[in-house]
Amino acid sequence: MKCIVAGHEAVTASEFAELALGTPVELWLGVEGESDEERAARLDAARDILSDPDYRNLPDDLVRLAARVVDEHPDLLNVVPLARPARRRSARKGVAA
Repeated sequence: MKCIVAGHEAVTASEFAELALGTPVELWLGVEGESDEERAARLDAARDILSDPDYRNLPDDLVRLAARVVDEHPDLLNVVPLARPARRRSARKGVAA
């Protein structure tokens, strides 16, 4: 199945998210190992984008996109609870005061 967004074919999940959002995913999530200065610049750019009237609804659009992905792929959240180990009580040794 092809994923086409705004006339462009998305090959990877990252490309799909970038086309759907209209901005690179790294702008919002950051990159591993970025410096404090790089992070500040990235967040400043993100704030500038959100202040643009064309991107005013981006947070709502992102929530809608996330909800659609979860609805179409419920297995993404197929969480299995882990068994809790039995709690052991250790015997106390010594003399009570």
